[in-house]
Amino acid sequence: MTHATETTGALPTTVAAPPATPGPGARGTAPAAGHRRRTRARGRLRAYLPLYLLILPALAYLLVNNYVPMAGIVVAFKKFNVRDGLFGSPWVGFDNFRYLFGSGQAAEIIRNTLLYNVAFIVVTNVVAIVLAIMINDVLSTRLKKLYQGSVLLPFMLSMVVISYIVFAFLSHENGMLNSTLFADDPVTWYSESKWWPGILVLVNLWKMVGYSTLLYLAAIVGIDPALHEAAWVDGANRWQRIRNVTLPNLVPTVIVLFLLAIGRIFYSDFGLFYQVPMNSGAIYDVTTTIDTYVYRALTSAGGIGNSSAAGFFQSIVGFVLVLAVNGLVRRYHAKSAIF
Repeated sequence: MTHATETTGALPTTVAAPPATPGPGARGTAPAAGHRRRTRARGRLRAYLPLYLLILPALAYLLVNNYVPMAGIVVAFKKFNVRDGLFGSPWVGFDNFRYLFGSGQAAEIIRNTLLYNVAFIVVTNVVAIVLAIMINDVLSTRLKKLYQGSVLLPFMLSMVVISYIVFAFLSHENGMLNSTLFADDPVTWYSESKWWPGILVLVNLWKMVGYSTLLYLAAIVGIDPALHEAAWVDGANRWQRIRNVTLPNLVPTVIVLFLLAIGRIFYSDFGLFYQVPMNSGAIYDVTTTIDTYVYRALTSAGGIGNSSAAGFFQSIVGFVLVLAVNGLVRRYHAKSAIF
């Protein structure tokens, strides 16, 4: 507050100045600014309303398919029966989890699930990167489209169809392999466990590599051509340009796909491990994963709680792994982290 000084006789006195009053324009500044913000928000809403309407079916599907069923998590801790219903069934604590971890097969099925998924991630991504680089180097547009369609075709096939294609190769009596390469000593493929780790990795590679190849091909196409031109001017050969230009620019795509795969490392393709081996009991030791184990538990008496416990375990472990791996990526390569 400012003060004014007056002189009365010999003694000065201090008189307080009246407080300043806001001008007529200042009183309406705040309400006017809020009104302008609301007007802009309504304008954006009207402009993007068609897009919001288009996304509504997808949001409804996500809500119904992914979020509403979360209420069923309680089944993992209950002995479910139809008469009492979902929330009326008695609580059993962690008894359903003991079914999964207390059986002698727990270590075996977790080992199979983890090792198969690690093999799938490594082999599929390496082969997909190689195929993407090779297809990108094809000069003919027609041949490039032909190769893209050829590698993607198996991805569009049902696992049931693929299982019969595999059976056509491995049938003991009429299979192509036993009729040609093993004609003198036919192999009973569906009774010998030693062959199936390699067979399952190859079948998964054949089916899934096309999808990953297209993702990496799209990333390669997005690389700035000036980088390759600069490397070529500097005298780099084809291999040096791949190693120093293409591969470093693929790192963000590799990390994102790796993180997405890590989130499902405790899941397995049910069709691959159930349909392709034809559910042969002789090879359960190398084809039983958590998902096939859950399915067999679900078909048994009281299996709903046991299968829910296994699914809950898969979800929690996948969530924790995604957080941990993303944290490591953010620490060493922050630009490639998902969040």
